[in-house]
Amino acid sequence: MNQKQAIIELDARMKKEKNRRMFERYQTIHLHLQGMTMKQIAGIIKRSEKTVSKYIHAYQDHGLDGLKMNHSPGAPTRLTKEQQEQFKQTIVEKLPHEIGFTAKFNWTLHLMGEYIKREFKVTYSLQSVANLAHRLNLSYTMPTYTLAAADKDKQQAFKETTFPELKKT
Repeated sequence: MNQKQAIIELDARMKKEKNRRMFERYQTIHLHLQGMTMKQIAGIIKRSEKTVSKYIHAYQDHGLDGLKMNHSPGAPTRLTKEQQEQFKQTIVEKLPHEIGFTAKFNWTLHLMGEYIKREFKVTYSLQSVANLAHRLNLSYTMPTYTLAAADKDKQQAFKETTFPELKKT
């Protein structure tokens, strides 16, 4: 296929493409075929020249199909399999207060993260703790708050009188 046909095919694919990353790859080749340098293309798509070079070489070696993305496995886990198993066993078999936390009964993401930090010297974000818990089929609770000095009589009156009246309005 000649350069003009390649540009026409790229234009068609770019118009149909919904994935931003694939669009970027097609755009890179489109700009390359129009005679732009790798440095210019890198500036336009805001990627390194090395990335632009990889896209161009993939295209030259395998055509447009060479630009397709492979599955990205993500960063490696920071806990070993043994540490993950120890973490899971602790969450399943023990309550937070049994291993030195002030919370009595419920494991929250924050407590799980603190346990990992204390036991394995690894810091996880709350989202990473949630992802780890999900991978290990663990559940957790959202923290709830209770008033330590709440007046039981006022609470009962609210439930029985005030709240039903508010619901009516």
